[in-house]
Amino acid sequence: MNTLRNKVQLIGNLGNNPEIITMDSGKKLAKFSIATNETYKNAQGEKVQNTEWHNVVAWNKTADIVESYLEKGSEIAIEGKLTSRSYDDKEGNKRYVTEVVCNELLMLGGK
Repeated sequence: MNTLRNKVQLIGNLGNNPEIITMDSGKKLAKFSIATNETYKNAQGEKVQNTEWHNVVAWNKTADIVESYLEKGSEIAIEGKLTSRSYDDKEGNKRYVTEVVCNELLMLGGK
């Protein structure tokens, strides 16, 4: 049951081409966002589509796969954990970021 404590599973499409960063240590980081869509009918019976954007990061071998095979519009399924962090921007304001750290990746759709 411990594996369910912080687990995220999403299916969506990449909003942009991934950003690939190679650290001084040689570790590779891929940063990208995916959109998930939800469709429902409101009280008036009208079809409503809601899109949510999720920031995703992938490290090392998973980042290699992202770099080699994914591009804007790619449909993927990911599994990972939710993380939060903060930083100070150029103006000294504290900013908060929530990301999904991708542990597993499945490419959906075809070329």
